[in-house]
Formats: sequence, C-alpha cells, structure tokens
Amino acid sequence: MTRQAVTTDQAPAALGPYSQAIVAGGLIFCSGMAGIDPATGTIAEGIEAQTEQALVNLAAVLAEAGASMDDIVKTTIFYDDVEDFGRLNEVYARHMPDPPPARSAPAHIRLPRGLLVSIEAIAVQR
Repeated sequence: MTRQAVTTDQAPAALGPYSQAIVAGGLIFCSGMAGIDPATGTIAEGIEAQTEQALVNLAAVLAEAGASMDDIVKTTIFYDDVEDFGRLNEVYARHMPDPPPARSAPAHIRLPRGLLVSIEAIAVQR
C-alpha cells in the first residue's frame, strides 16, 4: 500500500508533524481542520465562524486530493463547549451531503491556540 500526502496553501499549514491529509487504500484521511484563515493565519471569532472556516479548509484539502464534501463518509468534530453544539450543527449541516456522513462529536475538548472546533474527515477517493 502506498501513502501520499496532500498539501494545499488553500488551508492552514500543519501546526505540527502531520499532513493535511493522507491518501491510502482508496481513502482520504483528513487531519483536523480548524477555523484558521489560511491567507492571514487569523482565527475566526465565535463557534459559527470557526466552524464555517474549518469546513471551507476541509473542502480545500479534499479538492486538492481530487474529492469533495460529497465524498465524505465519516467526520469527527472536536469542540470546546457543549452549549455550542446547536450553532455548530447548523453550520455543519449546510456543508454536508445527503445523506450526511457518519459522525462523532466529542465535546469539552481543549484545542490549541484557543480554537473552539476542529473537524477531521475520511472520504472516498474518486
């Protein structure tokens, strides 16, 4: 099995020793995307804005891998405050295909740099 890293400047650079995504075995494994503007490095303000930017970043990584949000089969959303779930979910729902992918969403996760949400995904390679 071969593994191929996916990198795009349309999403924030990795904050550590990891790839934005890895393609292996016909799947695309996307690292957690946060609400960071890739052009400026600034963090969006509030859960809705961070969720929106995280999903835009995720779409950019998938596009670089030759896929789209329609190809996602599983997501995991790590977020800080369970009280934000409803607002986070509204933004998330606008970006997901029908039927939506399988999902896990653990709350009360402490993320670096004061981030409120991180969204990772597994997609099928076209």
